[in-house]
Amino acid sequence: MKSNRQEKILEIISKNNIETQEELIEALKKEGIAATQATASRDIRQLKLLKVMVDGVYKYVAPKKELDELSEYNSALILSIREIKYALNNVVIKTAPGLAQAVAAGVDSLRESDILGSVAGDDTIILVTSSEEASAKIVQKLSKIAER
Repeated sequence: MKSNRQEKILEIISKNNIETQEELIEALKKEGIAATQATASRDIRQLKLLKVMVDGVYKYVAPKKELDELSEYNSALILSIREIKYALNNVVIKTAPGLAQAVAAGVDSLRESDILGSVAGDDTIILVTSSEEASAKIVQKLSKIAER
């Protein structure tokens, strides 16, 4: 039941601009699924739904596996990347002032097994990777995304 409801939530938010939990509950109701505010809130948390601005409207979206896919919703964060370099098993990402932590959160969401950890300041992120080869791979991937 829970998995069916959560699958339906993902389907609903992918096809509609759902701005509030109330709208989500109403959309579920139209699909024949009863849900309380507490249930909707728990599902949103478990699905790790994000509320982002798209076309001037906040709406729920599902988190994506790849930063490349997230760029559709977070292009401002992607565009804030100024420089990406690596030395040995460390990657340094320079961002616009004040955005390093937000970009680091996006990078962390990649769940790259080669990234052992990240530290973000105001405009700089340091990623510690498992090897120099992993650093090169991460730099290549992030550079490709940041070129847009």
